[in-house]
Amino acid sequence: MSTTPTQPRKKITTHHLRQKKERGEPIAMLTAYDYPTALALDSAGVDAILVGDSLGMVVLGYDTTLPVTMDDMLHHAKAVARGARTAHLVGDLPFMSYQVSTAEAVRNAGRMLQEGGMDAVKLEGGRHVAGTIEAIVTAGIPVMGHIGLTPQSVHQLGGFKTQGRSADAARQLVTDAHLLEEAGCYALVLEAIPDRLAELISHRLSIPTIGIGAGSGCDGQVLVTHDLLGLFDRFTPRFVKQYANLHEAMGKAFTAYIQDVKQQQFPAPEHATEMSDEAYRALLAGLEADAQQAAARLAQ
Repeated sequence: MSTTPTQPRKKITTHHLRQKKERGEPIAMLTAYDYPTALALDSAGVDAILVGDSLGMVVLGYDTTLPVTMDDMLHHAKAVARGARTAHLVGDLPFMSYQVSTAEAVRNAGRMLQEGGMDAVKLEGGRHVAGTIEAIVTAGIPVMGHIGLTPQSVHQLGGFKTQGRSADAARQLVTDAHLLEEAGCYALVLEAIPDRLAELISHRLSIPTIGIGAGSGCDGQVLVTHDLLGLFDRFTPRFVKQYANLHEAMGKAFTAYIQDVKQQQFPAPEHATEMSDEAYRALLAGLEADAQQAAARLAQ
């Protein structure tokens, strides 16, 4: 029986994401910070991969995303770019990489594409960053916006809290969404806002919305992969669906390994490389000859 060969996936671009919204086809996005995870996500068929500054918490062990630097982001972005060939790649601009000046923001956004191998950048904020976004887009760099709960403003927001609950706060988020679209964003992350508000914003915008803790009314969804896999032991946000508990599985595997080593059950013969008796006897003879020659030299 003949089979039709599977066609390789084409590289997903900002245009493809826009088409997905127009067709009503949900966009699946996840985070990655290293080569093997990016390779696995790409092979699974994910639409987009975010190299998020969330790596500060789930990979580097910080309490917030604030300590993450451009060098940190570029290091991990390069690894992801080597692993993912077809997914749309987005790199987070970390705290203070775009707030100081427009020129610095454009320069750092350019580095994310030029050095990091990303297809686009993401930055947080509403109306106050619209001018910066416009400048980056003018430089030819695609920008994904991010409003709602913006982790880089965690201290200003008073913690990791849902945003847009009141009518006034919700109205401001709707206005911010329109301003970011007008500034040139090709997509917009909506984080930790009421589902009805996220659905309203999604319907009002022509660009795709990617929700995280924003309900099912967005055009796509993104999760931190470490949360999805149960790899992050500190906490799991209530909006996360945990598809595995790898932290527990890793702990069991590590414990079993330690016990095997201490009980001398690993490595077993099947884990070792054999050496023939003939070669081993020749080795011993050679070492003995070397020792005799060395002794003879010392005696002279």
